[in-house]
Amino acid sequence: MTHYEYKTQGTCSSRISLDLDGDRVHNVKFVGGCDGNLKAISSLVEGLTADEITEKVSGIRCGAKRTSCGDQLAQAIQAARRSQREEIGA
Repeated sequence: MTHYEYKTQGTCSSRISLDLDGDRVHNVKFVGGCDGNLKAISSLVEGLTADEITEKVSGIRCGAKRTSCGDQLAQAIQAARRSQREEIGA
């Protein structure tokens, strides 16, 4: 299992941390933002695959913003996957 940190952009949350175990996502934590909603997102995505989460939350907007905490989670997961591939030289 590998731990990743992602600095968000355009949201009330400022950072997302998560663990990747192969393609499964665990221990998602948001810093800042709407505490209850973000704890719910973290709980709902626990153990899902990166693709499952990305399909569900990618592109969601928050009000007039071009992104949301969910969308930033999808971006964080994609960044973690890229980093994971670079680590193994793929």
